[in-house]
Amino acid sequence: MNDPTALVQDTMPLCRTLGITASAFTPAQVTLEVAWSSDLCTAGGILHGGLVMTLADSAGASCAFLNLPEGSTGTSTIESKTNFLGAVTAGAVTATARPLHTGRSTIVVETEVRDEADRLVAKTIQTQAVIHPR
Repeated sequence: MNDPTALVQDTMPLCRTLGITASAFTPAQVTLEVAWSSDLCTAGGILHGGLVMTLADSAGASCAFLNLPEGSTGTSTIESKTNFLGAVTAGAVTATARPLHTGRSTIVVETEVRDEADRLVAKTIQTQAVIHPR
């Protein structure tokens, strides 16, 4: 894969709109990043939690997609749980997703979101349904 950012932005156009880029894109690890911007904040200049969840969901979905079993056609988030551990008021945030379970019907992914100081600011566990042809 030559340009993981283009792939992520082409398959999930919201990632292009939000400025999300990709630096790692393998079955073992997907890493996406977005820069802090006042346009992406809530009160007090804090990066919006919905953006952090979108970043984590996009990384997790990409990781699940890269781990689809043979014969499947896609994946869809069926459950996602995010714990927020800190606020981001400047700099970029990075979401790193790794598979915890890759089965025939579900894939479970763990995603850590860290700020530029490498401080853990959120952790997401999500379950992706594996879609098979009918």
